Amino acid sequence: MSIPPPLVPPPLVSVGLPVRNGDEVIEGALRSVLAQEHDDLELVISDNASTDGTEEICRSYARSDSRVRYHRQSENIGLLANFMQVMHLARGTFLKWIGDDDWVAPSYLSRCLERFAADDRLILVTTQQVFLGEDGQAQTAAYPGQDLASDRPVERFTEMLRMLTEGYLLLDPIYGLMRREVVAAIPRRNMLREDEVFAAKLALAGPWGHVPEVLAHRGWKMPARGTQLARRLDVPAWQAWAANLLQCRELLSYLRQVPLTPAEERAARAAVRRLYLRRHQRTAVRGYHKLMGFVRSSEALTTT
Repeated sequence: MSIPPPLVPPPLVSVGLPVRNGDEVIEGALRSVLAQEHDDLELVISDNASTDGTEEICRSYARSDSRVRYHRQSENIGLLANFMQVMHLARGTFLKWIGDDDWVAPSYLSRCLERFAADDRLILVTTQQVFLGEDGQAQTAAYPGQDLASDRPVERFTEMLRMLTEGYLLLDPIYGLMRREVVAAIPRRNMLREDEVFAAKLALAGPWGHVPEVLAHRGWKMPARGTQLARRLDVPAWQAWAANLLQCRELLSYLRQVPLTPAEERAARAAVRRLYLRRHQRTAVRGYHKLMGFVRSSEALTTT
């Protein structure tokens, strides 16, 4: 009679790394996760059919550290699906996604877990981050607000929508530390601006905590043009021309699935309308400046 192997308890934290063709940058991310002061963790890698040296690097780390679990997709399953694959493979109570060109300070997990321990309402903890541009320039900003810690879903939702038009430096909740079961229950749809929609859904799901310390560095690339991003996400190209409308429609649809009072739902819908109008106005202003630039160029050509 064979004796079954002993059951290995799941780790407290899963760090998920979705990657495709990241051999030039991924080792920094791997080393920073494995150097955490809190070591009750697993590092789950989902390799989305990389065609460079990513597989060899990841398998080497998996052989040398039992906390690393490497999974390779046989074909490209898409960006969002690879993120979701990491979450489905994870076993920890808490989950953090990390990009292949990101890194976290050794105290990142321990500081976030302290914040969770101090407030059992929280579903997500964020930290201040430094964003490193392709030109090597570093940018960061402190988040001074308290609304995301509110017990009122609409207050958190409204604050998140406001921040979507303030810029990317203040918070990046997708890369915070989350309660995995809460996050796994939130539906996601492959679409343009899905990350912003998901952030708003997270705000409705529960209060957030924040550690006002720079504990993470993220690589920052100029956003792809709408049609380029549509191809990358494998969504119809026409969505690039209706991204604002589709985003707001998705948010309004999701509000019907959340247990809100009629007054709360009206307030949340008003916040979505404000987001739409701000985005629409910004697009119109950019279009006007482009048109004026074209007119000035045309006038210059006719006078030479």
